[in-house]
Amino acid sequence: MGFFRTYSSLFWLLAGIIAGSIAGMIFGEHIAVIKPVGDIFLNLLFTAVIPLVFFAVASAIANIDAGKKLGAILGIMSLVFLATILISGFLTIVAVWIFPIHQEITLSHDTNITQPGNWGEQITKLLTVNEFYELLSRHNMLPFLIFSGLVGFASMRAGQAGQAFRNFLHAGNEVMKDLLTLIMKAGPIGLGAYFAYQVGTVGPQLFGTYAHSLGLYYGFGIVYFFAGFTFYAFVAGGINGVKIFWKNNIIPSLTAVGTGSSIATIPANLEAVKKMGVPPEIGNVVIPLGASLHKDGSSISSIIKMTVVFGMFGRGFDSPSVILLALAITVLVSIVEGGIPNGGYIGEMLVMSVYGLPVEALPPLMIIGTLVDPLATILNATGDNVASMLVARFAQRSRDAETQRNFIKSGE
Repeated sequence: MGFFRTYSSLFWLLAGIIAGSIAGMIFGEHIAVIKPVGDIFLNLLFTAVIPLVFFAVASAIANIDAGKKLGAILGIMSLVFLATILISGFLTIVAVWIFPIHQEITLSHDTNITQPGNWGEQITKLLTVNEFYELLSRHNMLPFLIFSGLVGFASMRAGQAGQAFRNFLHAGNEVMKDLLTLIMKAGPIGLGAYFAYQVGTVGPQLFGTYAHSLGLYYGFGIVYFFAGFTFYAFVAGGINGVKIFWKNNIIPSLTAVGTGSSIATIPANLEAVKKMGVPPEIGNVVIPLGASLHKDGSSISSIIKMTVVFGMFGRGFDSPSVILLALAITVLVSIVEGGIPNGGYIGEMLVMSVYGLPVEALPPLMIIGTLVDPLATILNATGDNVASMLVARFAQRSRDAETQRNFIKSGE
């Protein structure tokens, strides 16, 4: 009974998803009538996520002791994000060499595709907005995260004068987490309706004419999900770290595939990393930032999309300069893409711009990016959990090393 009580939320979530999938297969496109149920659930989730991210990030930074702690966490986090993105991208290149993609694809000749602006405009739009209210849209998550971090940093610097505001941020964080808990109680119904609609209307056309590239993505992505994340968890905590990670990564994985959004998975991830033993001051910073900046799934898909269009236009994908540039693009795409479904169009135009590809390359990039979205979202979202474990591990090592140095100095 204790086992079922512990995992009751997981069982209910699975029951809702299975029931919705069966209904989708039975009723087909007629199941679209219940789509508003899933939409209402997702809208509630998206609406609540915005204030949760603000309070989580601002509160975490505001309540860190002034000094080197925040800088150390952000520095280690950046290195972990960069390392996992590059590892996933490089391993994908190896997989493409082993299983080369030879796919006949009919190109679209639509000349009305919007071209990317100059780099200055793109960077400005990526990092900032020109009106405060635009920060409150999930489409501007990176500027919103920057603003939340600055508010937290200013609160930390305010010292005693900012104590009341720091208390407000902490209380707001607790309230918003409880609100998300209430909304997630409707998860079995909301996600069940969403799965029913997807299975009934989209499922049969999942692979289409891009079966080879999609097969490679899903095949390698699944291997990376289990083998790669297991390796990272082992580095973070040994055998016990592997057990703790997979025990608590199930609900975030189901939430990610059900919502199709890294942003919407933030609440499940925050709860999961707490159970994984990640300190709140690390989890509350790494998880929200990772939703916008850390995307192993997008790294894998960007490499596969590049190899497809290279083959379509008769270009080789094997020279050192091409490979190094491709790895650099995977990092940029991970930052550019938003944590929402089909948020990679800007990243795909970035690929076209850097490599000088014609506009005919955009349709296949968009189609592949859309069809790999379910697994990409799982990798993007749940990769933040194992990244949090790694950051916690390396931050602890850094603190231990600093303690050792201080001990040696005190004895001199």
